[in-house]
Amino acid sequence: RIQILFELKMPPKFDPNAIHYVYLRVVGGEVGATSSLAPKIGPLGLSPKKVGDDIAKATQSWKGLKITVELKIQNRQAQVTVVPSAASLIIQALKEPQRDRKKVKHVQHSGNITLDDIIGIARKMRERSGARYLSGTCKEILGTAQSVGCTIDGQAPHDVIDGINSGDIEIPQE
Repeated sequence: RIQILFELKMPPKFDPNAIHYVYLRVVGGEVGATSSLAPKIGPLGLSPKKVGDDIAKATQSWKGLKITVELKIQNRQAQVTVVPSAASLIIQALKEPQRDRKKVKHVQHSGNITLDDIIGIARKMRERSGARYLSGTCKEILGTAQSVGCTIDGQAPHDVIDGINSGDIEIPQE
């Protein structure tokens, strides 16, 4: 006969001063489904509806674009920070008119942006880049521009990358 002893323990008490980070992918300017928020922030003691409204307010300038949002949760208060991706920064730089996500599908972003826009986006993305120099970050952004489908100063993005590699196009150090 074998006896098994179980020691039942309660989970550790939730520390209200601890800082929790939650990352979400949302559509800018829209109140997302609270059903997707609830399992992530419900255990932290926040109301999904209130946090959804805060996210919609913070992402108003990114209306219609998919964007990553960072929630910093401390003392049952959520602080919303927008963490834009390279693709969403490029699409925003194209200054396209807003579209209805539910009606217009498979949009071709065939616009044209300047090299200065690319350098500005690269500076914003610098700390999240894997490149050593700003020119490498610019090449990462140009690769994203190619997949988005836009041109840079009328040229294909890969031609600009080749120009940076050969030294014909100068990118500042920082």
